[in-house]
Amino acid sequence: MYKISVVVPVYNEEDNVAELHREIKEVCEANHYTYEIIFVDDGSSDRTVERCRELKPLKLIQFRKNFGQTAAMDAGIKEAQYDYIVTMDGDRQNDPADIPNMLQYMDEQGLDVVSGWRKNRKDTFMKKFISRGANFLRGILVKDNIHDSGCSLKVYRRECFQGMNLYGEQHRFIPALLKIKGFTVGEVVVNHRARTAGTTKYNWKRTFKGFVDMISVWFWNKYSTRPLHILGTMGMLCLATGGGCGIWSVVLFLMGKKMSNNIMPPILTVFFVIMGMLMFVFGLMSEILIKTYYGVHVDVPYSIKEVVDSEENEKK
Repeated sequence: MYKISVVVPVYNEEDNVAELHREIKEVCEANHYTYEIIFVDDGSSDRTVERCRELKPLKLIQFRKNFGQTAAMDAGIKEAQYDYIVTMDGDRQNDPADIPNMLQYMDEQGLDVVSGWRKNRKDTFMKKFISRGANFLRGILVKDNIHDSGCSLKVYRRECFQGMNLYGEQHRFIPALLKIKGFTVGEVVVNHRARTAGTTKYNWKRTFKGFVDMISVWFWNKYSTRPLHILGTMGMLCLATGGGCGIWSVVLFLMGKKMSNNIMPPILTVFFVIMGMLMFVFGLMSEILIKTYYGVHVDVPYSIKEVVDSEENEKK
């Protein structure tokens, strides 16, 4: 008897929302789930909202304008009330029939997150090409061991999102962000269907934003609690380079060279010394900001799975 919240961001999907709702409802009722369906309208300009208002049961969250898929997913997740949170796209390319298998796999393996893997994608060649390129870079930078992090069909335990806020295009990297905190992540091959109505919302802008957020996740994974390590190292390299240029300048001067004809070494010396000092200052400021962030924000750089008190166990 699973209790699940199904979160679906929708944007200009007037021809898909009714059928998608029907499929989700049928799967939940056939498996006797206690469930809620949450559609988050991301500022649609067609009749998506009107179609959603006709559906029952449904919790509809309507944005005032288009804020993006990540914002819509974040709003839906925060509104979810049940133990398991299922996210999926609103274009019907994700198949709700995969939800039971994903829930079962999660419990059998004791996982916190199960991500869908669209092993046999029904997309255009260009979309597949860009996705594979992004997956290659993600494997190098993020290393979340997920084949298809771009698949929106995922199942999470509710506690995964305690204190988490999503920004930019970070919905693609939720498993990576959770893995940083120690949550366990797995994946299951899922069905992927060709789009039969509406138009794709993916473009080069979203690809670029996703790459920038990938860099952000990489930095957060490596240096979220120690930014001075990377900035300090860069500062030392700059200072060392500046020192080398300074020695070069002195050697030229002692050799009687006209400095007016060899102005570059002194300029490089000043440049790299200043850059090195700035890097150290930025590193120290980042350390202060990080401490302030963890001091006033609900987020912490760790997550506790269980607390075991040996004395309490003895009393029992």
